[in-house]
Amino acid sequence: MAVIEQYQPGDRTAVDALYRRVFGNDAADAHLLRWDWQYRRNPCVPAGGPPVWVAREGPAIVGHYGTIPVRLRAHGTEVDASWGADVMVAPERRREGIAEKLFSTWDATVGASLGLGPDEGSSRLFAKLRWPSLGAVPCLVKPLTRRAFRRSNWPMPVNRLVSAITLPVVKVVGRARPVRGELLPVRKFDASLTALWERAAPSLAFAVRRDARYLQWRYISPPHVRYSVVVLRRDGAAGGYAVYRHVREPRARVTLLVDYLTDPADRVGFQALLRYVDREARSADSDKIRCYCLHKGFRAVLKRSGYFQVRSRLQLVAKINDVAVPRQFYQDTSAWHVTIGDSDLDH
Repeated sequence: MAVIEQYQPGDRTAVDALYRRVFGNDAADAHLLRWDWQYRRNPCVPAGGPPVWVAREGPAIVGHYGTIPVRLRAHGTEVDASWGADVMVAPERRREGIAEKLFSTWDATVGASLGLGPDEGSSRLFAKLRWPSLGAVPCLVKPLTRRAFRRSNWPMPVNRLVSAITLPVVKVVGRARPVRGELLPVRKFDASLTALWERAAPSLAFAVRRDARYLQWRYISPPHVRYSVVVLRRDGAAGGYAVYRHVREPRARVTLLVDYLTDPADRVGFQALLRYVDREARSADSDKIRCYCLHKGFRAVLKRSGYFQVRSRLQLVAKINDVAVPRQFYQDTSAWHVTIGDSDLDH
């Protein structure tokens, strides 16, 4: 019978071998590149080591569940939390309840258990364990060129027709607007970003703590992906920031607005950041900008800035353990701040 225990440094070789069996060599090589950054160098790792769990059977490891530690503000209180990330079970040991044991052990040892974009198997397990499901994090897209609405699974004649039909809309919503304010690209998050978090946090019912140390780790230090960061300055203080990157997708080039923060009441500041990202997207010859936004106030500014809400498959689950929260807390997510930059989906 498999025993669930916390990961130890000596388990690394066995975990890597299991990863290759489950996901293949290419995925395992990418996993090796980010594992140390994601779990060991994370500034939120507790003193007892990263919240990574293994299913051990004698000398063999037959299951693994890596979770990404964060500090979470929930219902006015900060708690230790973690995002579920890398779950795997040896192929011959599936359907034996090992994944459920890994999930339950994790949940019993953390202040809040979080999941973003779980796969089908994990979603079924979350449902079986009766964890609160918050539905999908809304996805918004801003078209910049006539290629913005093309889809890889449509024939080219259909894509050309859609491009022609939607071109008048694109010309209106995608037109360039002046960028106002002191907006500076940075490669270092300083103490002024921690001060920004402290000002904005009371307006957020649910959000990962976005202080300078966390942001530096999350967006500047990754060895496997490079982000661009812009900070809005006002009288020497940080009024907001945005994180973005440009990617190539089938039939289109996309700028991903990965993360952002201002005081939710500062609509002018958030709009200034959006216009800066617009300009950078055009310079990169992107066809559209895509972002995910749960907070109602931020979403309203995005829509006024030319973003359309489209279908989203980015499901969110959250279970707060260390703070007693009313049922209404899970039912009203209008003041929750969750982006694609949370968890490990953007890599």
